This record gives sequence, C-alpha cells and structure tokens, in this order.
Amino acid sequence: MSIKKINDYIYSPEYETLSRSEMENLQSERLKKTVERVYNNCAPYRAKMDELKLKPSDIKSVADLSKLPFTVKHDLRSNYPFGFYSSPKSDIVEVHASSGTTGKLTVVGYTKNDLEVWGEIVARSMAMAGVTKESTVHVSYGYGLFTGGLGAHYGAQTIGASTVPASSGNTIRQLTLLRDFGATHLCCTPSYAIYLGTELKNAGLDIEDFSLQAGIFGAEPWTDNMRKEIEKLLHIKAFDIYGLSEICGPGVAMECRFQNGAHVQEDHFIPEIVDPETLEPLPYGSEGELVFTTITKTGQPLIRYRTRDLCTLNNEKCACGRTTVRMGRVKGRSDDMLIIRGVNVFPSQIESAIMNVKGVSPHYMIIVDRVNNLDIMEIQIELDGDVTLDKVGDVELIKKKVETEVNSYIGLSAKIKLCERGTIARSEGKAVRVIDKRKQ
Repeated sequence: MSIKKINDYIYSPEYETLSRSEMENLQSERLKKTVERVYNNCAPYRAKMDELKLKPSDIKSVADLSKLPFTVKHDLRSNYPFGFYSSPKSDIVEVHASSGTTGKLTVVGYTKNDLEVWGEIVARSMAMAGVTKESTVHVSYGYGLFTGGLGAHYGAQTIGASTVPASSGNTIRQLTLLRDFGATHLCCTPSYAIYLGTELKNAGLDIEDFSLQAGIFGAEPWTDNMRKEIEKLLHIKAFDIYGLSEICGPGVAMECRFQNGAHVQEDHFIPEIVDPETLEPLPYGSEGELVFTTITKTGQPLIRYRTRDLCTLNNEKCACGRTTVRMGRVKGRSDDMLIIRGVNVFPSQIESAIMNVKGVSPHYMIIVDRVNNLDIMEIQIELDGDVTLDKVGDVELIKKKVETEVNSYIGLSAKIKLCERGTIARSEGKAVRVIDKRKQ
C-alpha cells in the first residue's frame, strides 16, 4: 500500500496562529456584538435573557460566557421555521435544514456573510488535508438541505481547487469519475468511503489507477480502526472533519496531518465542554458535552448550543503550528447512548471492538430489544475476505473472538450474528447502525 505524504499549509495564519490572549480578546469583542445582535433581533433569545435578568451590557468578555443561557435543538424546532433568525428574511440568501424524529425540521438561515465565513472555514480545513489550487476535490456528500455537499463545495471553490459536485448515489459512476477526472481528494461519510473501497475491488478496478491522496470524512462518528480500513482500501490519508448544520455545517473543526484532535475555528466558534447532567463548565482535558457559541454569524447566530456530542478539548499548541483549541474524536452523542441492562453503551465502542477482529468487515448493525423485561442486544456483522458461512470452523472462531472483544469493550455480552457479504443495508449518507426495538 502506498499512501502519499500530506503536507498541510495554514490557510489563514493571521487567525489560526493567534496567541491565547489574542484569541480571547478577539472572541470577546465578537461575542459582545453577537449577544447584542441576538438580544435586539431574536425574540426567543431576548426572552431567555430577560428571564435571567441579563442584559447585553453584562457580557464584557468570554469570561462571562457561562452567564448566558443554553440553546437546544428543541428551541429551534419550537420556533419553526424562521423564529431564530437575527437578520431580516430579506437578508437570508440560503436555507438549510436537518430532519428529526419529531417530524419538525431544524432550519438554519445563512446571509451572504455567513456563506463567506463557511467557505473560509472549510477552505482552512481542506488545506489541512493538502488541498491546493492544483487539487481536484470530488464531493460525494449529498447536495440539498443537508449541509455536507454545499459546505465542501464552497470550501474547495474558496481555495480555487477544481470541484466535482458528484453528490451521493450511483457508486459505479462515482468510481469512474474519481478515476477518470483524477480526483486528489474525496469528501464523503466514512461509511460511504468504506463502501466505495469495497465496490472498487468488487468491480475489478485497480486503486493504483486512481490519483487519490486524501479523504475528508465526517457527518458521523467513526473510529481510528475504521480510518485504517479506509486508508488500506483507498491508499489515502483519511482526515476527520467536524461540523453540524445548526452551527454552520462542515468545517467547524478539522484534523491537521498530525491527527491529534480536530482544530476548532475559534475565531468563529467558541467551544466549551460541560457536564451533561449539571451543565457546569469543565476544564480542558475533561470529557463532557460539547457546546458552541457562534460569534461571526449574522443570519442565525446561536448562543451556547448544546451539540450532545461527547468529547474533550485540548488547548496545547499543535506541532503543525496552529494554536487553536483541538477537540478529541467524538465518542458518541449523549442522546445516541444506549442504556442496556443499566450499562451505558455507545455504537463507537462496539465498532472499535469489531474492527479488532480479522475476518469481519466494517458493515454491522446493532439490534436492541426487550424480552421478558430483559434487554438483549444482537450485533449483525458481515464477514470479510475469503470467509464464508460454510466454513463452520472459521466462522465459530471469528464469532468467539468478536464476543470476547465486545465484552471487553462494553462489559456486556451480546449475541453475535455473522452474515454473508452484502446482506447488511448500505447507506450513501449517514450510516444507520442501531435499531432499538424497545422504542417501537
């Protein structure tokens, strides 16, 4: 396997290398303006602050951030569709939305300023993966209300790279375009990258005929073991990009080539870690829920938005030269956590366990049910390589190894069902990993 060395460059050194005091001064000025903006222009925020007897003049620096109220997804849905705008509707030039289990969309409006900021932060992110004006960026995130496709598109075009808006679907065509157009960088979900790599082999294509150097993957949690599998299949260096539609979309944070956490674009977003139960701010290095405050958005700024993502923050200077705070890999979401027989379980833990076993693929499904008032969990996993269900001895050995690994990672036993390749449904967007029948 030959993986090309990636030399990232700092796209905006005037902001990405600020000292801590310089960054906090900049954040403080931008925070004060944002608080004034939402108080004067967004009725839900004005109500939240009035309830706390808080005025914009009470916020003098980032040290006062904890005085401000939290925002949650329910706030946005209960003010559907445009109740959280802080700009006139006539200034909103683009609208995105994410779906939810309640049926109500979470709507986000962007002004021209917001789109420029978005292009800038994704350009910075792509630069960390070696994207330059000479690159060709193949975007396989979905275009439309989902922010992935257009976010990557704006970033690549801001850099000046050649951009291929392939969107999702039609995998064989995707592979043909990747090869024939000479794409150097691939943008999609990590689960779809695995699927592309597997289908490439099944189609009899040779990865050596491709020009890929790196992949920029996000929109779902993934493990380091999954990174290794992607790199093995596609002969690339795989990078993790982080974002969420409510805050901006992809580009809020991104790994540099040292891959020791994702650099947060702190001049645009102030990150915090809070205790998910008490909501008290936690110090650097503590695991908790990630919270963001946007400080340059004008269309729909958000104050202390609870992401539900669980991770850590690190403020030490990175070897790449950037001084921005780095967020650790997202362990999972507080609202995606499964509680099985009183034990907290995250799908990412199960994925880590599975990926430690040879003979199985990264394609799996977790099914949780309750029988006779007892929680049960079944993990369906596709076999990999030359292993087939008729090789009884091999299958039993693999099954035992998976059972041992899963029990070691989560402290619970699970029923393991090994399946033939291609039997678990694939997703060209975010992968669906869990079916919880207890909620049905």
